[in-house]
Formats: sequence, structure tokens, C-alpha cells
Amino acid sequence: MTNKEIKALISLLDDPEVAPQIQDKIQSLGESIIPFLEESWEESLDPKQQERLEDLIHNLQFEALQQRMRVWRDSGGENLLEGMWLLNSYQYPDADFQALNRAIEQLRFEAWTLMRPDMHPADQVQALNHVMFRGHRFAANTQNFHSPANSMLHLVLETRRGNPLTLCVIYLLVAQRLNLPVYGVNLPNLFVLTYRPENRKVEPFYINCYNRGLILSRADIEHYVSQLNLSSNDIFFEPCSHLDIVRRALRNLILSFEKMQEPAKAIEVGKLLAILTDDAAPAPDDEDE
Repeated sequence: MTNKEIKALISLLDDPEVAPQIQDKIQSLGESIIPFLEESWEESLDPKQQERLEDLIHNLQFEALQQRMRVWRDSGGENLLEGMWLLNSYQYPDADFQALNRAIEQLRFEAWTLMRPDMHPADQVQALNHVMFRGHRFAANTQNFHSPANSMLHLVLETRRGNPLTLCVIYLLVAQRLNLPVYGVNLPNLFVLTYRPENRKVEPFYINCYNRGLILSRADIEHYVSQLNLSSNDIFFEPCSHLDIVRRALRNLILSFEKMQEPAKAIEVGKLLAILTDDAAPAPDDEDE
């Protein structure tokens, strides 16, 4: 369709008799029509028409996001930054992937300047802790724990405040770019990281980013699990996949929207989660409460 034809089509939304068919037609055109809808929104003085246009824009963006989430899943879900950016895009469709990439790269560079050859794993973690928690002052958002902003990577990078999962994700992304053997661990109610040294003389240990990178032993994790009156499970100690991490982030976001009394958004995020949980095993009770 030409630009003129698209604008003519959008103008027919004002006619209640044909509006439903026009909406279906616009929906079929995909997200490429969004700039025209935004332009019509700016030109309209009718609040009801603006609301119709907003709904159409959101529906088109959400359809496109679901498709991108399927593509990410089918690719193996290995690119963690992309997965978190897709989640970010639900609330902020204009979120810039390259801006996220640059922010992570800046943190990596700062940590790299502190690294030395043959550094002990614990010293590597302390160097990364220094950049993250002393230099940039990343910290737990305890005042607004259930805010959806805590699941939005670009906001966590801007405000330096997040939940256990997003703080761990940023730390993990930086650690991976430094070629450190760091992975996520799905603990109940708390997401942590594990360092798995290639040198078998050094025991694996855990990193609690919600407590400024505190190093924990396996015994500490066992004690934490026992305090929750849960039976020991390998999932509480072993690395999880990037797909698992994004699933958990989506569950956190659903919980946030439910706490904020926004059930429609919780339902939509549930649809994104369903894309990643098809044929998956039932998840543990892992929301970061």
C-alpha cells in the first residue's frame, strides 16, 4: 500500500460501521504501519480516537514482540542480553539494544582493567564486585521491590537499583565477557550466581549480587534451603540456562504487575512466558520475593 492509501485506511477508523473491519486490516499489515498510527494520534483531537489508536499500536507491538520471542527461543535462547532486551521491550518498545550492549561493555572494560593474569577466582570476583558495587553502586531496590522497573534492564542500568535477578544478569553478562566461568542458579525466592573454576583444586562457590556480591559456600546454600524447609534439589546448586533466566524474569514481571493491580499486563506477559515454557518442565517456586 502507498502512504496515501495507508492514511486513508486509518481515517476510516472514525466510522463506527466499518471500524472493526478496518482494525483487522490494519492489524494484518504488521508493525510497519505503526509510524502512520502514531502520526494520526498526534493529529487527532478526539480522545476516543486516540485511545483506539493507542490500542492498535500496542497490539501490533505485542504481536511483533511475541514473534521475536519465538525466534529467540528457537535459536536456543543463548543470547541472554537479547532475551532480557525482549522482556524490556514489552514495557518500553523503543528500548535500544545497542545502548544496553554499550553499558555492559563499559562495565566489562572497567573490570578488565583490574584483572591480572593468574588471579585467584575469589580475587577476580572481588575486582568485579569493586566495579559493580563500589564504583557504580548497584544495589537492591528494597524500597520498591515489586516495581516492574526492577525487571527492566535499561532502567536497572540507569538507576543502579534492581531485584536479585536483574542485578545477577548484569553481573553475569559482564563476567561472561571477561571469560569467567560464572552461571546463574535458580534458588527459591533468591537468584544467585555460581563460579565454577576450571582448576578442580578450587571449590565452586556462589555469589549473592543482592548482597553486594557476597561470596557463599555450598554449605551456605544448603543452610538457606533448609531454612525454607525444602528438600535438597540439584537445581538449587547447579547452573541454569539463559532460557531459564528469562523465564524467571518474566515470572517476576507477572508478579510485579499483579502487585500493581495491572492484571491485563500480567496476562500479556504470561503469554510471553508461555512461548518460552512450551514443552518445558514445571518451574520451581522461584519468584524473587
